[in-house]
This record gives sequence, C-alpha cells and structure tokens, in this order.
Amino acid sequence: MSYESYFKEHREEHLDELKQWLTIPSISALSAHKEDVLRAANWLLDTLKRAGLENIELHPTAGHPVIYADYLHAPGQPTILVYGHYDVQPVDPLNLWTTPPFEPEIRDGKLYARGATDDKGQVFIHIKALEAILKQEGTLPVNIKLCIEGEEEISSANLPPFLEANKAKLAADAVLVSDTSLLDRGRPAICTGLRGLCSLEVNVSTALTDLHSGTFGGGVPNALHALVSLLSSLHDDKGRVAVDGFYKGVPELSPMMREEFTKQGVDEEKVRENLGLEALYGEEGYTFVERVGARPTLELNGVYGGFQGEGSKTVIPKEAHAKITCRLVGDQDPQAILDAIETHLKANLQTGARLEVKQIEKARAFNIDPSHPILQTAADAYGKVYGTRALFTKDGGSIPIMESFSRVLKAPVVLMGFGLDDENLHAPDEHFNLENFDMGLLTIVEFLKAL
Repeated sequence: MSYESYFKEHREEHLDELKQWLTIPSISALSAHKEDVLRAANWLLDTLKRAGLENIELHPTAGHPVIYADYLHAPGQPTILVYGHYDVQPVDPLNLWTTPPFEPEIRDGKLYARGATDDKGQVFIHIKALEAILKQEGTLPVNIKLCIEGEEEISSANLPPFLEANKAKLAADAVLVSDTSLLDRGRPAICTGLRGLCSLEVNVSTALTDLHSGTFGGGVPNALHALVSLLSSLHDDKGRVAVDGFYKGVPELSPMMREEFTKQGVDEEKVRENLGLEALYGEEGYTFVERVGARPTLELNGVYGGFQGEGSKTVIPKEAHAKITCRLVGDQDPQAILDAIETHLKANLQTGARLEVKQIEKARAFNIDPSHPILQTAADAYGKVYGTRALFTKDGGSIPIMESFSRVLKAPVVLMGFGLDDENLHAPDEHFNLENFDMGLLTIVEFLKAL
C-alpha cells in the first residue's frame, strides 16, 4: 500500500487520537495545571509505545518531565533526533474562543484547539509518520531518537541541563524539529535562523515623592522627561541601534540568503496596508523581510509612569519605567548586549535622575548554513509532496533551545514546520490546517527515506 493510501485509510483514526491529546490542558505556565502537564506526558508515553518505538522513558526535571524514546535498528545509517513539546500556552481571553480551547473541533478543514499547531499537532505528525513506516516496512530507514519536553512555552529552563547530562543518549547526526511555519499555503519553507533574545527593565527615579508642577516645575528633574530622553538616545535617525558594541557579531547577509529573501516575494506595500500603517519603518539599507528575519532589534515594549487617569493632574512624577527586548542574530552575546545597553543608559542619564536596570532574559541566536546537505534533502522532500521546493528563510522569532541543541550535540538542526502564520498560535481560536497535517505526514516519510 502506498503511504498516501495508508494515511487516507487511517486519517479519521489519527485525528481522533490527536483530539484526545488536545483535550488535555497541559499549560506549563500555570501551576494549577501541573497534573495536566504530567497527564499529557503520560498520554505521549502510551502513544509512543503503540507506535512501535522502544526504550520509552519519562525523565523528571525540576519542572515538567522530558520524554525520551528511540528505535535504533539501522546500522550504518544516520541517527535523527526528533524534538518537540507537549506543553501549551494559556488560553486567555477565554471569551474570544469560538469553541472551548480544550474541546477540539474540525471546521472548514481546520482543527481548532489550544496546541493544535503549537506544537502537539506537529509532534503528532512525526509519531504517525514513524508508526506508518514501521507498519508498512517493519523497520525504519534511519535510527530515530525522540526528545519531547513540557516546558517550551516557559523558555525550556530545565532542558539545557538535561541535554548536558544526556549528551551520549541524545547523540545524533541531526536534530529534526517541526515547530515553525510554511511561508504561505502551499509554499514550504525551512528556517535557517532564529533570532536570539535578551530583555531588561529600566527604572528612573528623581525626588522622594511626586511634586506639584506649579511649585517645583522648571526647577527639578522630571522622571518622565529623563526616561523619554534616555530611550530616545537608543536609536539614530536611520533606524540603527546607537548603543556602542551592539552590532558586534552581526554577520552581513550573504548573496545566497538575500536571494532566498527575494524569492519569498513579500509585497511591502501589502504588508503596510494590512497593518494599517502610514509607512513601514526600520534599519536603513534592508528590506522588510531582511529586517524582521536577519537583523537585530531593540524594541520598547512598555513605557509608563506619572498620572494616567481621566483629565489632567499637574504633577511632576518621581519615577518612570520601561521594558525593553532585543532580538539578536549571528554571534551576538546576549550578556554583552545587556551590559552594553546598561553602560549606554548610565552614560546618557539626565542630571538629577537615578537609574536602576534589571537584566532578565538571555538566549543566543540559532543559525545554520542553508547549503548543508541535510537541509537540501529536506527541501527536496517538501518539493516531492508539495510540488514546490522549500525556500530557506530566517525567522524573526526565538526558540532558545535550538541553539542549545546545535551547540551541545554538535549537530545540524533541521526546522521542517507545517504550520501557517495565521493559525492563531498563542491566541484564541488556535487551529491547524489539515491539508498540512496530511502533507506533513508524507513529507516526513519522504525525508526519512531519502536520508
């Protein structure tokens, strides 16, 4: 039986099984759902056993458990480590869901539920692809290991120590991940870069208390003025970050990568119109798609202080606050970036103001050369199923653990996603287009057999 026929014959059975997993509210961020996260992990254990995988283990961590399984019966063939996550985002605001988030429903060829595309649906594709090959052929064409965690939505805090402690167990020739998106319907993509991340909070203070602007205005520092002036110093008039040393480790875009960006055919005017903007804005000398995928950023995420109620209040605020995040590329060191920003802020602080900086998140960028043979094989696999070869992209978002896999296991990471950007991941009415569920199964089979 062809794989296409096999998956058609078992489609309803597979979707019913996936729906069972999606009913479990495995929200890793909320302590009230700790038992649900464990329940989702145990569901996965049972499913891997039924699929025919071996050495299936649940590894406790300081947080939620990591699931391991393997099938190692292809001597002389590559070993592929499949990574994914079974935890999901919170569901708020609940009133914006058309149907309850943990009561999966298929509408218009889309499966609606929290976790449908991020990432239970995409992990499930791998499990069913492996099961299909085992049932059809009795063995796998390559050696397979799986590492599925329950903390990706809360930054995978306990996975790096697990990787370090289990390097031999997890050793592989490549890491295969489906947690990204196609460019568009029918247009597959392989992500060759994910931006890193660092974040900080900035607090500026002046007097011991808020002051009357009539009595003290013009004679004392204003915390809001000081903060606005400070934040404005972080960029120049060409959209570049004005922090000394910020661009250390940022690579220039290669001609091949710029060509891949051009092939995406992003219509900047359409982007502008769809977002309701008067104009796009960013670093001079780069296109929109290059700016959001391959260049570093420094963004203000929140600025607040002083009186914010209805009407006016003639007050000079004693404090003001800002939240800042940076997306990082190439070899930018998140700790060095945070230190450089803090140094810049201290050097540009207005007279009479005090500064407190709290450094928070740190994650390095992930990059892989698109000419790597295994990425070319993956692009060909998409081509055979989708009818068009995958383009190589860089994603502006961050999956911090990708860099850890690449560095600790010294293996290429292949990001073969089957989601779409409009599937509301992290938002109400999350869904998964089932045409990509169907084609994803065939693409993974094609890829593994091609290896």
